[in-house]
Amino acid sequence: MKKQLALLSVATMIALSGCAKITTNDNLANNSPNGNHSEMNNSDMNHSTTGQVPKGLKEAKNPTYKVGSQAIIKAGHMEGMNGAAATIVGAYATTAYAVSYIPVTGGEKVTNHKWVIHEEIKEASGKPYEPGAKVDLEADHMKGMNSATASIDSAEQTTVYMVDYTPTTGGEKVKNHKWVTESELSKDGTIGGGDKSGMKR
Repeated sequence: MKKQLALLSVATMIALSGCAKITTNDNLANNSPNGNHSEMNNSDMNHSTTGQVPKGLKEAKNPTYKVGSQAIIKAGHMEGMNGAAATIVGAYATTAYAVSYIPVTGGEKVTNHKWVIHEEIKEASGKPYEPGAKVDLEADHMKGMNSATASIDSAEQTTVYMVDYTPTTGGEKVKNHKWVTESELSKDGTIGGGDKSGMKR
């Protein structure tokens, strides 16, 4: 009888141990910054650019954050970005899209990449695209993005900003980063500061 109880106790401990492991893995997945590791892969992303903007992109007439002013970034597109102090380099009125695509260079599908703007879509239509639309990208923010066919996940008419910032994790200053939307900037460190659209993510 004692032997049977001992075996039962061991079996119970093994079962509980297995459950604990499953719970831990689920929690790690749920606590991921954006649910997509490829979005945060800095080696695939062009941190700094020349500052050249797409043809047809128009400057915002009265942006909340003026060129040359300072703001706090409240977005985690890349490691060290969230909470970084940014200098506004450019402000433009456009439609910003979150997109999913398979890199033309191969590899895993990138989901919910933020942001590609309307002027970075090949032969873009005169009207903003709706979620679910298929488009060809002309942006080169990430390796394998240019010429990839993408699906529009969401669309937001807003002011987008090109910014300079130094990552909070250290390293070289990032120059002319494309793009940060108005709702991803704050004057006082609070999420959503300066967002006039009332839209939240």
